[in-house]
Amino acid sequence: SYPRCRRLHFWADLETPARSLVLRHFVEVSQKSEELLELPAEELQAIIDSEELNVKDERVVWECILRWINHDPNNRKGHIADLLKGVRLGLLDTKVFKEVSIAPEIVDVYRNPSALQTFITVSAFIKIDYVSQFNYSIPPLTAFKRPLSLNRKILQQIITSSGSAFYLTKDPIAIRNVGGIDSIGLRMNHGTAVVDFDIYVIGGHDDWKDLDSCLCFNAVTKTCREVAPMNERRRSLSVAVLRGAVYAMGGHECEHREDLRTAERYDCKTNQWSWIAPMNTERRCASAAALNDKIYVAGGHVSLFNSLNSVEVYDPDTDRWTFVAPMHSEREDFTCVAFHGCLYALGGRNWTSDALSTEKYDPTEDTWTEVPAMNFYSDYLNAEVFDDTIFVISRYSDKGHFGSRVACFNDKENRWYQAANMNVRRSFLSTCVIKNLPNARDYAYKHRDKLMEEKCKKKMAE
Repeated sequence: SYPRCRRLHFWADLETPARSLVLRHFVEVSQKSEELLELPAEELQAIIDSEELNVKDERVVWECILRWINHDPNNRKGHIADLLKGVRLGLLDTKVFKEVSIAPEIVDVYRNPSALQTFITVSAFIKIDYVSQFNYSIPPLTAFKRPLSLNRKILQQIITSSGSAFYLTKDPIAIRNVGGIDSIGLRMNHGTAVVDFDIYVIGGHDDWKDLDSCLCFNAVTKTCREVAPMNERRRSLSVAVLRGAVYAMGGHECEHREDLRTAERYDCKTNQWSWIAPMNTERRCASAAALNDKIYVAGGHVSLFNSLNSVEVYDPDTDRWTFVAPMHSEREDFTCVAFHGCLYALGGRNWTSDALSTEKYDPTEDTWTEVPAMNFYSDYLNAEVFDDTIFVISRYSDKGHFGSRVACFNDKENRWYQAANMNVRRSFLSTCVIKNLPNARDYAYKHRDKLMEEKCKKKMAE
């Protein structure tokens, strides 16, 4: 249960813990909180008007309004026209907008000329024949501005590092790519990890040698510093974060032509690396993820033509590695990500196939099951979770032509969607997600105020 937040309109513009809690967890608050139903209209308005409201679907805001009104319909129906101003109607899909426009609670809205004009404008934008029944004109689509269509403020970012820079940040609400940030020197086949607002770039190689060096980029100050090196040089390593510590596992060391099973842990507070128990199997080009307070490392390969499907899990309390059920496919150059209590293995290749299925591991059943595959072949890819969605950032191949592609997976619908591709083709990249970044605007798409204009031009071109 979330604390009751009284007099919200007095602190609507203040960065208070209570405000941040409500805005960040709005989906859960709007669906479960009984205290929210007792708020006065102006206080609910202050919440849903906020640019920082953490919703990826404006339908959540609309359903919150309905829930609040239906709690006391006789006294609250008159507020719907004002509350509706807080919904970015232009971001609703066509089906949902139609549902909203015929909802019984909307009847009073049609008596309000300003609110009715809003519905007519939105219907024109999404090409619904909604105007003929009213004697209203359609304004130019390019005049269709905030608050109907402006995306809310981003609360988390994907940052990729590859080649020579922290380069592309992805604004997942605007679905746009952003430019470069800071140089880190040439580095490939490295790992990245996030602790608080620090991004750690670990190992890899620089075209001349394998690296044990590690860099730390602070996303708030936008400064980069070198931190303690690992105990061993590693490229094509696996990296994970657990309990605020960074883990580096396996990989390859070219000078001695050695695949590694060693593993080590970095303490961010003491700036020291220390050995942990080695894995049971040498692995390079494997993938790792933290799930249920343990670290899983899957796949990879050892020696030539020997891809792996084995999976092992590390328990930091016992300092032991244990094998669990193997994947259905042997795979390397793929990615693992923890999502909704399961471990997903995505993309990759082995020595017999370049197009591998996607599968997920349920630790409660110790079983792997197949899920829909991505609609393009991909290896050397990364996956991150935000907005309750898996995003895959990858190199892809189409009849010998290579590019960089981004796709997202919704497990409730059990399907993949295409997102905005990266501006630059990239291989051997690494990615991470930063949440609740105080200066997230610095990394967001710079022309968010023109997003609707871009959408309008696209619509008119269809």
